[in-house]
Amino acid sequence: MKMKVSPTIENIRVAKQRISSVVQNTPTQESLQYSHIYQANVLLKREDLQLVRSYKIRGAYNKIAQNPQSKQVVCASAGNHAQGVAYTCQKLKKHGTIFMPVTTPNQKIEQVKMFGGNQITIELIGDTFDETSTCAINFAREHDCLYIPPFDDIEIIEGQATIGLEILESTQEPIDYIFIPIGGGGLAAGISSVFKQLSPQTKIIGVEPCGAASMQAALTKGMTVKLDKIDGFVDGAAVQKVGDLTFLQCKDNLHDVISVENGLICQTILNLYNKDAIVVEPAGALALAGLEQYADKIKGKTAVCILSGSNNDITRIEEIREKALLYGGYKHYFLVKFPQRAGALKQFVARVLSENDDITYFQYQKKHSRSHGPAVVGIELKHASDLDPLIQRMKQQDFFSDYLNDKPELFGMML
Repeated sequence: MKMKVSPTIENIRVAKQRISSVVQNTPTQESLQYSHIYQANVLLKREDLQLVRSYKIRGAYNKIAQNPQSKQVVCASAGNHAQGVAYTCQKLKKHGTIFMPVTTPNQKIEQVKMFGGNQITIELIGDTFDETSTCAINFAREHDCLYIPPFDDIEIIEGQATIGLEILESTQEPIDYIFIPIGGGGLAAGISSVFKQLSPQTKIIGVEPCGAASMQAALTKGMTVKLDKIDGFVDGAAVQKVGDLTFLQCKDNLHDVISVENGLICQTILNLYNKDAIVVEPAGALALAGLEQYADKIKGKTAVCILSGSNNDITRIEEIREKALLYGGYKHYFLVKFPQRAGALKQFVARVLSENDDITYFQYQKKHSRSHGPAVVGIELKHASDLDPLIQRMKQQDFFSDYLNDKPELFGMML
């Protein structure tokens, strides 16, 4: 029997019916904020509104429901897939063993426990998803359990693909572009299959985080490759190697794959929260952040962005704000040499800072008897264009020693 490798519209429609009792048909709604910014008709597919606060419930339920003979299931996940599996186990009365990286935010762990109840067991193993996945697969083999992949499985892909059907059913106007976040590629593989068959004129754009651009690496090599190192900040999309099935679908269906910086992702999170009262996690903001690279192309067009999840830990807000300020050029760190005498700081504030500049970080300790001592100083500006005048004043007053924002290794050690 030949294994299915491509989702069909017929199977996706059946999947849509199968999962309808547990999955919300989330709205595809206009973003007034981003429509104004890009002078386009920007629509948001609100998968952040699912009960488990991400689209992952679709694939998880579709997979598990088709295997009623399996009483025990196993999965590996950074959080969202785990919640989908946990909720499915609770609904279908199956026991699930859920492997999660030790770096998973506590908020996501607690959510998994809530959705799964006494139907699930959590194992925290591995620093990355790939390490965790290996442990989960071995456990499933040893205990004869059904392994539920997060993305590289045709039934998972067909479950995620139901989003594409919903978008097309709810949107009257032709869609010129659709932006889809990519981690392992299951969501992109599913939605792109729907659009290629039912809306072939739509340009399908995959969006990855710069620190984990595994689909771009695969497309460049013509085969899946494992990245040596990834940045785990966008934890819902931090995958070292995309799936073999998802790669084949994305290679055939996507018109482009782009990557975006963490700072822009963070600014997008803050924009949605501050102006639209929408909460998304870093992976949930990926697709919308990708619009920046297509600003000229989408002008006057209709573009749909998938808001894939809202499982954001509140304790990360300060980190998100910091990254956004750094990216926007509003936050800067310096090594400042202070004369070791009384009144030096007062002189720095009076002669170097403008009325709009704010010191947000200051670390200084006198360790020697030299005439000058170094301090690490963080300054937040009202306008990004204020940086050059600030540096000029520092140099004129003989306070400037070094600029730290462009020295990531040193910068990271000091903060």
